[in-house]
Amino acid sequence: TPRQGLQMNPIWLPAPETVVARFFEISREGYQNFSLWQHLGWSLLRVIVGFVAGALVGIPLGYAMGLSGWFRGWFDPIVEFMRPVPPLALIPLVIIWFGIWETGKIVLLFLAALWIMTIAARAGVSGVNISKIHAAYSLGASKWQIMRHVIVPNSLPEIFTGARVAMGVCWGTVVAAELVAAQKGAGMMIIAASKFQLTDIVIMGIVMIGVIGYGIDILMRKAENWLVPWKGRS
Repeated sequence: TPRQGLQMNPIWLPAPETVVARFFEISREGYQNFSLWQHLGWSLLRVIVGFVAGALVGIPLGYAMGLSGWFRGWFDPIVEFMRPVPPLALIPLVIIWFGIWETGKIVLLFLAALWIMTIAARAGVSGVNISKIHAAYSLGASKWQIMRHVIVPNSLPEIFTGARVAMGVCWGTVVAAELVAAQKGAGMMIIAASKFQLTDIVIMGIVMIGVIGYGIDILMRKAENWLVPWKGRS
């Protein structure tokens, strides 16, 4: 019998066919009392709710900071202070304030998206070519018309870029958020499998998270191309 050489122990790195077989098995039978699609669906739902909440607050705040020196003076230090703080560092504080259930997870994802969307909206407003605003004023446009037809369209490319970044951060944060007292979710599935050294399930969960995250980014690119066809044009 020829020597087999160095062999990787399956507990450290299972074979690809083992991971694929485990995927089909969990797709049929589920894991920890929930189906695979329920685990992934709950993670996706939490991400969407947290991201939408962060965008609904962050975009108006970013516009206000870009248009008003008063708002920029008050909120710029707060935003710049919170921006480099990783969302995972806020988990203990969020648990103390909001508990370990769904509210705490949504708040954590909200904070993960809030500062990114605020900075993106502020950058979008600040990057509007001032000559376009002067041209609109010279044609008799009101402040509301300038806001609607000049500032918003020209700031949308920056906002979409920030949205893609924020969605990626939220998708990465939800896995860590689900490590704390979650009954369902991709992160819960991974941490539960790791406790029993089921490496094939762990790798399967990581691959599924990557695939869904990549799919979300593609959808957001398509939405940007459809909603902001003037991006990159003067």
